Amino acid sequence: MTQQSDMKNIAGESMDLTEHNIEQLRQIFPNVFTEGKIDFDALQAELGVVVEKDSERYQFTWNGKEQAKRIATTPTLGTLRPCQEESVDWEATENLFIEGDNLEVLKLLQKSYFNKVKMIYIDPPYNTGKDFVYKDDFKDNLANYKRLTEQVDQEGNPLTTNTDSSGRYHSNWLNMMYPRLKLARNLLQDDGVIFISIDDNEVHNLIKICEEIFGEDNSLDTIAWQKTFAPKNDSKYFSSEHEYILVYTKDKQKLQLNLLERSDKHNARYKNPDNDPRGEWISTDLLRMEHRENSIYEIISPTGKVWKPLAGTSWRHPETEMLELIGNGEVLFGKDGNAKPRRKRFLKDVKQGVVSQTIWKFDEVSHTQEAKQSLNKLFEAVPTFDTPKPINLLKKCLQLSTGKNDIVLDFFSGSSTTAHAVMLLNAIDEGSRKCISVQIPELTLEKSDARKSGYNTITEISKERIRRAAKKIKLEYPETQVDLGFKVFKLDTSNIKKWQPDLENIETDLLAAVDNIIEDRTSEDLLYEVLIKYGLPLTYPVESITINNHQAWLVAGGALVACFDEGIDLDTVKAIAELKTDDIPLMRVVFRDTSFSDDTVKTNAIQHLKQYGIEDVLSI
Repeated sequence: MTQQSDMKNIAGESMDLTEHNIEQLRQIFPNVFTEGKIDFDALQAELGVVVEKDSERYQFTWNGKEQAKRIATTPTLGTLRPCQEESVDWEATENLFIEGDNLEVLKLLQKSYFNKVKMIYIDPPYNTGKDFVYKDDFKDNLANYKRLTEQVDQEGNPLTTNTDSSGRYHSNWLNMMYPRLKLARNLLQDDGVIFISIDDNEVHNLIKICEEIFGEDNSLDTIAWQKTFAPKNDSKYFSSEHEYILVYTKDKQKLQLNLLERSDKHNARYKNPDNDPRGEWISTDLLRMEHRENSIYEIISPTGKVWKPLAGTSWRHPETEMLELIGNGEVLFGKDGNAKPRRKRFLKDVKQGVVSQTIWKFDEVSHTQEAKQSLNKLFEAVPTFDTPKPINLLKKCLQLSTGKNDIVLDFFSGSSTTAHAVMLLNAIDEGSRKCISVQIPELTLEKSDARKSGYNTITEISKERIRRAAKKIKLEYPETQVDLGFKVFKLDTSNIKKWQPDLENIETDLLAAVDNIIEDRTSEDLLYEVLIKYGLPLTYPVESITINNHQAWLVAGGALVACFDEGIDLDTVKAIAELKTDDIPLMRVVFRDTSFSDDTVKTNAIQHLKQYGIEDVLSI
């Protein structure tokens, strides 16, 4: 009888969000669990008066909402396969470009990036009747993704267009957005911020689902962006010149937005006509339009004129403070010393930044036409997108919500404006922000200029935009050392056969399971599936090494060592164990299930690794 191995298997599924939520509830209310189940009567008693019992209550629902909730918590069996040949600076970059259905990708990112993203920006389909709207399949969304990326009509138009003649026009859009926003919230830091561009078609519905997912109290504001610079006289009723950007956070109590840099426009009012050594100043009113008893008193000007607040008003400072301001020369009485007193406000004393307003004008953040022209210029006059977002619009979002080392996510990447803006802002302020871009390989229209120029999918344009933007930034900032690369990954089914059994051909499938790896998958494919399923960042440095004529992967300097070759003997295991040093307090080691000839060899290997202090040994 062979000795039983205690080598652990890596879970085939992505993070189980239902189990995670239950565990969070267990931490808060351990007493509501009975034999592993939730006692809802006990939970209701704990929650007390906040429980809503009336069936006629305020709520927002639509056809398919419950399935949209379920699909958000259903784990995926997919993986992300590395694509070095389409990447830039693969070895060093910490930026990611992921090609695939963003619902499945967001699920795969849950373990590695849970609560780690500082800012999310998305520009989803506006549901105008001509948009590519994802129609998810609750049973097998990976197979559905494969179909969607190839499904077009005879003229090359995607069959997933959500026409306004559909009986469930708004429901289809809500069913797409709800699970993606639900998953996105998990990735945000507690003080993270999400910006969502939208127009009049769905802004009312988007606000409702955002308030449900993020909470009404975590709505920061709705920004109106002036997207055009000229009126449209052919408009039937009004010439619409704005879109919206909804802004939400995960926990408003923990959020501190950045101030925007003061511009010359903000400082233009400050002068120094009297050569005050304290610098430039403006004068401000000393009266407030309300009565405060402790601020009702007389001020006597240098000429002896007496000033007292009118009824219903009061001075802005109590008398002792006012006398101190007068003594410091911070109160003005006009050129002749006889005018109503005003306060000197020095530029040096104001905030070294300004709070953002909710109207963003095109002269500050640019407009759609300029964005389109800039993108076409970048692509040497090849039209690619009709309504890309301006770089300055995204740059302002980044300046408001991120620090120099934060992670940024855009899971409706489109033309990759967000990735471009992250690289540009890093070059400007010497930052190290990292960008994760996600885009489905939606087909370009067959007769479009983009298709004629060789761009068959939106992702091909997206990746090329980042490459060209990086070259442009390098020309404009030749001394910059910031990260201008990106790693490309592509969504696919798992590399492991046992995680995706063929139920229609189960007998053949069992015979093929002797080798549990799909034929065309590489050792590098396996490595990144391990990182995803184990919850390690995809940007960790990876080194391929040879140990006793076997290929092994050294991740993050030895935090994880993976060897997927077969025929592994104890000498090879010992050589792997000897990689552990005092500089690596925790080392994980991963093998294939078939790496060892039998369970006895596997067990001895585990015991050998334990002698070196390596307890975390896994297999796939």
